[in-house]
Amino acid sequence: MLRIAFIDRGLLATGLVTGRVLRTIAIACVLAPLLVGLACPRANGDVGVVLNESLDTSLDRITGTGHSAVYFSRICPDSPVRLRLCGPGEHGSVMSNYINIGEDQSFEWNIVPLNVYLYGVEDIQNRPIFGSYKIKHVLEERYRMNYLSSLCAGAPCMNSYKSEWREMVAATLIGGGGVFVIDTTEEQDRKLIAEFNDSPNENHFNGVTRNCADFTRRVINNYFPNATRPDYLNDFGMTSPKAVARSFTRYALRHPQSNLRVLHFAQVPGTIKRSREVRAGTEQLYRSKKFLVPMVLFADYALPVTAGSYLLTGRFNPRREFERHPAVQGVPPQDKQSGTVTPEERTRVVGTPKDWKEYRKAFDSMVVENIREDVIDNRGDLKRFFKHFDERGTPSVDEQGLLWMETSVNGQSAKVGLSASNVLARDSDPKLAHQLLLTRIDRVLRSPKHSREPMFEFVQDWATLQSASEKRTLTLARNASNQKGLKGTPRQDGGDD
Repeated sequence: MLRIAFIDRGLLATGLVTGRVLRTIAIACVLAPLLVGLACPRANGDVGVVLNESLDTSLDRITGTGHSAVYFSRICPDSPVRLRLCGPGEHGSVMSNYINIGEDQSFEWNIVPLNVYLYGVEDIQNRPIFGSYKIKHVLEERYRMNYLSSLCAGAPCMNSYKSEWREMVAATLIGGGGVFVIDTTEEQDRKLIAEFNDSPNENHFNGVTRNCADFTRRVINNYFPNATRPDYLNDFGMTSPKAVARSFTRYALRHPQSNLRVLHFAQVPGTIKRSREVRAGTEQLYRSKKFLVPMVLFADYALPVTAGSYLLTGRFNPRREFERHPAVQGVPPQDKQSGTVTPEERTRVVGTPKDWKEYRKAFDSMVVENIREDVIDNRGDLKRFFKHFDERGTPSVDEQGLLWMETSVNGQSAKVGLSASNVLARDSDPKLAHQLLLTRIDRVLRSPKHSREPMFEFVQDWATLQSASEKRTLTLARNASNQKGLKGTPRQDGGDD
């Protein structure tokens, strides 16, 4: 019963928690290693295709193709441009290339620690729970000073927000994504390290023939020849990130011994516009209104061809693959058998529509209670909180990678933790922490399926919100007691004789 002690009293009283949800919460301790570290030392390593969702920036706003990168569990950066085997306690890395990484030399690729790529910090326990461009820029500057000092000394690299090394820091603040992972051997990893360390790292990026998806294809096919392929028919002669992920998934399914599992990383709730699902070329024409309407009006003859090509040969749903092959013990699992999950384990990781519906009902009851207790004025406060909080606050990051926000409340300075490990710290304002977590839960529950965090992560969020609510209540009670004590203290000015 200790494992479910954080369940809200209202949930139990109103009967909104079913046995399935209770079981989901009860196994939080079993799945907690996912939030502590994404890799465990063992004989097998992993390589994976990273598929980042589409951002509302530059050409991606039109194409919707997203971005592709490569994940390694046993290869770590010796520097951002040199590889080595990981040591004890290291959690792997992500390697990627861009049009212009923006460093003093024109490198083709960079490699960064996995947690830095995802969250901007080395320790996943210090991951941000709120995202904004202010926070991302703070994390980027920290990364530049700690990792890029010898490669990024020029003004363009240091100051330009167009330098794409920034895309490799705290990627989940600007978008969600997934990783499609299979096993590798140490011999394969050593071979790749030798090849890339001995080859020139010079940028020859070309959007048609040498883009980010082509780079990922090159790396993956170095491990497993022909494991990834372009889809020239649906991507109009180019290689797209989605085509690489789809072909890699199909390769893994044809080779069950490769132990396919899929991870989903949700975009951190905050003020940055939500990312969108990745699309192939014909899929974008078929699904996007900005293209569909002009095609109907001016190129109706091409519409059946485009739709037929996508529906017959181009369909691939990353979210569905995550639901079918979720990684239940982190990246990577400790043994090959952990890649095969039972229906119950899958439900505990992904959740069911019924589970999410019950949490929404429970949260609605919680919001009503908070309005009654004057914690918030109305439900609209939750929609406005992130924007006002970010506008008034100044974020910072300390030497340990803990994020803080300095702000003011009713003319008084206040500080609140923005990391999972310090939001409830002694120095973190309990009222702001409670409002921050309440708004975060609201955003998660209102998110579309593809951008919603996994159930096991949400269970952790729910537990933290319960703790924040209790801390706030205790703080208010303590303050009220102190005020009462001050009122009852006799005056020491002597009074009348």
